[in-house]
Amino acid sequence: MLAVIASEGDLEVTERPTPEPGPFDVVVAVRAAGLNAADLLQRQGFYPAPPGWPADIPGLEMAGVVSAVGDEVDAPLLGRRVCAIVGGGAQATHCLVPAEHLVFVPDGATWDEAGGFCEAFTTAHDALAGQAHLAPGERVLISGASGGVGVAAVQIAHAFGAHVTAVTRTSEHHHDLRALGADETITIDEVGDVEPVDVVLELVGAAHLGLAQRVLAPFARVVVIGVGGGGSRVELDLLNLMGRRATLTGSTLRSRSRAEKAEVIDRVNESLVPLWTSGELRMPIARAFALDDAAQAYEYFAQPGKFGKVVLRVDQ
Repeated sequence: MLAVIASEGDLEVTERPTPEPGPFDVVVAVRAAGLNAADLLQRQGFYPAPPGWPADIPGLEMAGVVSAVGDEVDAPLLGRRVCAIVGGGAQATHCLVPAEHLVFVPDGATWDEAGGFCEAFTTAHDALAGQAHLAPGERVLISGASGGVGVAAVQIAHAFGAHVTAVTRTSEHHHDLRALGADETITIDEVGDVEPVDVVLELVGAAHLGLAQRVLAPFARVVVIGVGGGGSRVELDLLNLMGRRATLTGSTLRSRSRAEKAEVIDRVNESLVPLWTSGELRMPIARAFALDDAAQAYEYFAQPGKFGKVVLRVDQ
């Protein structure tokens, strides 16, 4: 197979052995693979893949067709259109995936969209439903709303019946965010003026959370799942958190166990795939690159101002 190889900050596309499925795994012939902030960090040597995953082939998500199945896989998966989050190895022509981690791609979805769907929507759904327990009628503040996880979170929160305030660095994509379901769109310097919120989904880090902690409603929940704005250290007003009886938590998906990820994926297949199939959810694509152009794709991804996901297209 062909794979993107990250070595000492450089990227190249080269031949590697095609993976063979374990008893409970499948191999997916990849058609598109999404780029994520973790890929930039791994390229720089700061975010190694978990044990058991390719150490030098980046990529946390992909979409394609199941091309091989393990001996103990009971479901009729061969030939199915699927996408998945993985611990690494997605940016290649073939990718090994635990069978229970597959998300089924609707017939109407393009490969570009499917390639960028799974990580963003799985991460956002886990944060909003699994950790924040967002309820209808609540107010949610989403930072970094024009990125992949941000646009997914806006749509999920809207589907939950929440009032959605989407926060961005500039107002460039505010019209697009309102089209996805945001009730209010603001720039980061306006955060201190919003009405108190029940949930903060933090994707930017210190620059946003330092302001957002001032607009927490009683019993507010703050869920940190990204620091895309750079700063990972913020000064918290503990008396404010105590007075609001607020909670602050955070997580990543990559380091979770196989069983934990399977539970998350079950919820995505049950709750989100029907909405994706009906067209209520979609993943905007900022730009797509050929696999051979991975280095250019990484450079583009690293620049601000995008709306939605950046994906690598894979010819089969």
